[in-house]
Amino acid sequence: MSVKKISEAILGVGVDDTTIDLFESQYPVPTGVSYNSYVIRDEKTAVLDTVDARATDPWLENLAEALNGTQPDYLIVSHMEPDHGANIAKLAARYPAMQVVGNAKTFQYMEQFFGADAVAKERRVVVKDGESLSLGSHTLTFVFAPMVHWPEVMVSYESTEKVLFSADGFGRFGAVAKFDEHADWASEARRYFLNIVGKYGPQVQALLKKAAALDIQTICPLHGPVLTGDLSKYLAYYDTWSSYKPEEPEKILVASASIHGHTRAAAHQMAEKLRARGAKVVEMDLTRTDVSYAVTEAFRCGKIVLACATYDGFLFPPMENLLAHLKTKNFQSRTIGLMENGTWAPMAAKLMRAELEGMKNITVCENVVTIRSAVSAASEAQMEQLAEELIAK
Repeated sequence: MSVKKISEAILGVGVDDTTIDLFESQYPVPTGVSYNSYVIRDEKTAVLDTVDARATDPWLENLAEALNGTQPDYLIVSHMEPDHGANIAKLAARYPAMQVVGNAKTFQYMEQFFGADAVAKERRVVVKDGESLSLGSHTLTFVFAPMVHWPEVMVSYESTEKVLFSADGFGRFGAVAKFDEHADWASEARRYFLNIVGKYGPQVQALLKKAAALDIQTICPLHGPVLTGDLSKYLAYYDTWSSYKPEEPEKILVASASIHGHTRAAAHQMAEKLRARGAKVVEMDLTRTDVSYAVTEAFRCGKIVLACATYDGFLFPPMENLLAHLKTKNFQSRTIGLMENGTWAPMAAKLMRAELEGMKNITVCENVVTIRSAVSAASEAQMEQLAEELIAK
């Protein structure tokens, strides 16, 4: 990615990373990811955030092009996570007159990452929530956003051009060069949000309330494309995701964790019974689908069927993995149907129910499907009963 002109004064100097396979060492990113960084040129020049160490050299080239021989006066640090803060010490050393702007926690974490001497105390500009910094005709106001999704996070609002520099908010998986205005922004923004920020819904709601008081025309996130035009649709997505409401309340996810295929076949049979009753259904094989996609669909749907084989007296690990992730991400307010399989001692329904009891506002259907090895007339009758109950709820 070369320098991108956002306005006459604001430039994007971020870099696409198309060689990365796992973001945060866990989330598949088949189309890569962008590390965004921005420059505001005015009487004073500000750089907003650095990039991951994987992208240092191309970022420095972009930055040099944007600065065009001038020296930056400020580095604004929105977020200390290494995919954005990895080059703070390097930039501070390259431009010794540059001041670094952050809050008290920013500098605490900065010392933890780089040591106390990386940015001398006399170079630090420690800001408080709501304070502003004038660059000339542009003014940045800092709005704290703790736990969206680290404690030190803050966003910056530039009032002249009405731009929100949103840190990890409104971010998206995928390289920017592979994204165009007609692409589906929500798909990878949804997976990004629900897996990375999803636990912190109340904190995101608090930030959205602060943002509602601002006249925002452009959103510049730290991952993904710059957002312009009608921003209400992006705000609406974030409001839904952060309030734990299903986007599609009547849609049913049927997720199976099957050892030899019999549980998966039963789950498919269940999905067909639901479709025959007019339900919109999505099926996921947890042994073949990365858990980040399953978490995303679980949050998207209003109802879920979990079909799991018993394994060594416990849950088959792919299902255990999904439930652990959902619990970590504060999953709540859904209706769940349970299907279990066990040749001699089916235990999965009991174990899944125990995991779900640790989540908020989860309704577990009364009808449970118990399969012994393969679907029988008895277990198929239980499927009919569970399908009726799910449709009725």
